[in-house]
Amino acid sequence: MAGGKGTRFWPRSTLAAPKQFLPLISGETMIQATYRRFLQWIPREHIYVATAQRYVPLLERQLPELDAERMIVEPEQKDTGPSVALAAHYFLKNGIDDVVVMAPSDQYIADGDALREALCEAAEAAESVPSVVTLGIVPTRPETGYGYMVYEEKPFRNRVHRVKSFIEKPNLPRAEKLYRQPHTVWNSGIFIWRPSTIAHYMGKLQPDIWDALKNISDDPAELARTYSALPSISVDYAVMEKAEQLFTIPVDFAWDDIGLWTSLERFHASDRDGNIANGDVHPFESSGNIVFSDKKTLIIGVRDLIIVSTEEGLLVCAKSEEHKIKQALAAAGGL
Repeated sequence: MAGGKGTRFWPRSTLAAPKQFLPLISGETMIQATYRRFLQWIPREHIYVATAQRYVPLLERQLPELDAERMIVEPEQKDTGPSVALAAHYFLKNGIDDVVVMAPSDQYIADGDALREALCEAAEAAESVPSVVTLGIVPTRPETGYGYMVYEEKPFRNRVHRVKSFIEKPNLPRAEKLYRQPHTVWNSGIFIWRPSTIAHYMGKLQPDIWDALKNISDDPAELARTYSALPSISVDYAVMEKAEQLFTIPVDFAWDDIGLWTSLERFHASDRDGNIANGDVHPFESSGNIVFSDKKTLIIGVRDLIIVSTEEGLLVCAKSEEHKIKQALAAAGGL
């Protein structure tokens, strides 16, 4: 899934080139790293990328080996709910109802073998309709940027547990409680299910979306008109919080969704004062800052700031307030 806007990484991530197409933690872009990760053990012809129409040229440049037939293209960005429904429609229209792993394109996963093992187990559990299986990440800190899931102690089968409840991104006191609470995991956003399972839940829980898409023709103009009228809703809200057959496999491999600027502190070395700098940056009597700059930059006597300068714009933000970047951009008209 590579259709997001990546607004929390503004101004480095822009509407024209969002974070999944940027090299944030290595020499590869996030979508390239994700594609290579699955390519190690999935045949190329079984890997698809769902993205927005505006990003097709970027995708073609970064993954030139990806055939057009393996691009599931949204006419416009409508969040993950419509994107998942469109993918299910695409597969079912083409006679494909094998178990599908739907994974974000902008995550860091260190252990590909552990991922493969968990996904193979999840695929077995997702064979029966309408079972949905997720990977749940065992928390390593009280994180406010992720959703949580609470699962039943007794396994449904092997490592698969039934999910009892979804918890949206909590405040810090709630996150600290959840971190210490047993049988609680982060929602990885990696979902394993069959296209017919998606059709089942979309038809039951989001009939306006599914009814609009299920009989649509191959005419691009018709798809664009239909898609434009769909609501913007995440798959978590659209399906996961209401699904009657939702399961999770708790996993403890190194994982990160690279969702905020402070995520980079887990991947980039800092100087002796805790500053992470990219570019011609010169901190003076400053500590704990994250600075990405496209010009000579001098910072003096500041701490715990995020400072990002690109041709697109300038961001100066307290680390403690970075969760408001998306909200502030919207208030500023998207800049």
